[in-house]
Amino acid sequence: MKVIAERAALLKSLSHVQSVVERRNTIPILSNLLLKGEGGALSITATDLDIEAVETLDAKVETAGSVTVSAQTLYEIIRKLPDGAEVALTLNVEDARVSVSAGRSRFALASLPAADFPVMATSDYAHQYEMTGGELRKLFEKARFAISTEETRYYLNGVYLHIKGEGDSATLRAVATDGHRLARIDAPVPAGAAEAPGVIVPRKTVNELVKLLDDDEAVVRISVSETKIRIVAGRTVLTSKVIDGQFPDYNRVIPQNNDKELKVDAALFASAVDRVGTVSSEKSRAVKLALDEDKLTLSVNAPDSGTADEEMLVAYAAEPLTIGFNAKYLQEIAAQIDRENAVFMFSDPGSPTLVSEEGDPSAIYVVMPMRV
Repeated sequence: MKVIAERAALLKSLSHVQSVVERRNTIPILSNLLLKGEGGALSITATDLDIEAVETLDAKVETAGSVTVSAQTLYEIIRKLPDGAEVALTLNVEDARVSVSAGRSRFALASLPAADFPVMATSDYAHQYEMTGGELRKLFEKARFAISTEETRYYLNGVYLHIKGEGDSATLRAVATDGHRLARIDAPVPAGAAEAPGVIVPRKTVNELVKLLDDDEAVVRISVSETKIRIVAGRTVLTSKVIDGQFPDYNRVIPQNNDKELKVDAALFASAVDRVGTVSSEKSRAVKLALDEDKLTLSVNAPDSGTADEEMLVAYAAEPLTIGFNAKYLQEIAAQIDRENAVFMFSDPGSPTLVSEEGDPSAIYVVMPMRV
């Protein structure tokens, strides 16, 4: 195999796929990328057996063929080469090494046979639909902070992507929760998606997709089966197994009758929480919100480290209320608010609080209070 590619194009493709590879592997070939040159293109494949990413880029293929090389090493070499360089990748059959050359730089990397590289089994995708990269990224990006990291509740270790409702009221919905907070994001139902099964997209796949979907206007094709999801974005194809489990009935924890409304500048609120949270205990991260007419007082009382309080002017006209939250949870929710104001709907100090963006009902968040 001998392939020549432009450094910038090669680096962009490697950056899209190489993070799929796990750094620590008991199976050596899973640390490698599969490089395949044929027909005027170079395809790069990465897998961890649960996710497979394939990207194709234009290249001059002098000798067709395929080989596998270390993902991390190749990425670092290409990243450190000068802009504008042309990179030649050549497999030396005699010593099974891959030569990487650009200008006066020469590298010889160990390789493993391409025939040993695992290929993800194909799936029968009965449901396919299209939407823009920006729409799909918003669904995952705004929900992923609430994904659970508790492995015993494996069915919460991803984003539940599904169709909710019927007819004109139907939406494509992404939901994530860890039991302490919940994110629910809606988008219009794309043509062809109405019958698609609900799937739980794993955390790692969600993170890879958010990085991959860097063009808001590009049309992305989504294919869904009972066991896999495949996203085609430009010249990149990401295929992933989905979590085999039943996502809980999240509607039961979304409060319907919270009647105390607080409107606050989301960015100023997040900064204030960050400041007073500096002295909170590492374990609880507790911050107290005391609400009175058009005034919010944030305070922390940590016996081991000290106290802090800060006042904010807000829009609040209900009866006085004091309620406590984990500061990190408040900051993460506030970070999802794109518009100026966040709207908090409270019931009482022991009940879940509902958070949304003023004027945009497509994204809502629920956060559980804590004793302070």
